[in-house]
Amino acid sequence: MLNVVVVDDSMIMRRNISRMLIELEHKVVAEAVNGLEAIQYCEDYTPDLMTMDITMPDMDGITAVKEIRKVNKYVKIIMITSHGQENMVKDAIRAGASGYLLKPIAEDKLAKTLDKVFPELKIIRETMSEKEEQIKIVDMDADLTISEEE
Repeated sequence: MLNVVVVDDSMIMRRNISRMLIELEHKVVAEAVNGLEAIQYCEDYTPDLMTMDITMPDMDGITAVKEIRKVNKYVKIIMITSHGQENMVKDAIRAGASGYLLKPIAEDKLAKTLDKVFPELKIIRETMSEKEEQIKIVDMDADLTISEEE
C-alpha cells in the first residue's frame, strides 16, 4: 500500500483520483490544491507517491516538481495532464516526474501507470493473487473432505 498525496486545483479531480487510489488499496494521506501545498504536504507526510496536475494557480505542477525534488528525491510523481500539454509533460519529466496520465483518468490506466512506476507493486499483487487462489483451492478441498465424512 502506497501513501499518496493528490494534487489538483479541481476538487472533483482530487476526489475522483483519491477514490480510485483507495479502491486500488492505497492510502490518500492528503489532498493539495496547488504546488505550494504539494511541497508542504510532501514535507509533512513523506508520501511514496504524488499525483500532480500541471496547470494550477499559485504554483504550477512543473515548478512544484522541481521544488519537491529539492526536499525529497525519492517520492514518485505522476503528472496529470490534459491533451495538448505534451511539451509540458516533457518538462515535468525532465524536472523529475516519474510518469504521466492523460485526463480523463480511468482506474485501469491509473493501475497500469502505478505498475510501471512501482514494479514491485505488480509483483506483490500477483503473488497475493496466487496465494488467494491456493487458499481457495485448499478451502474447496476442505469442504469436500468434510462432506465426504458426513
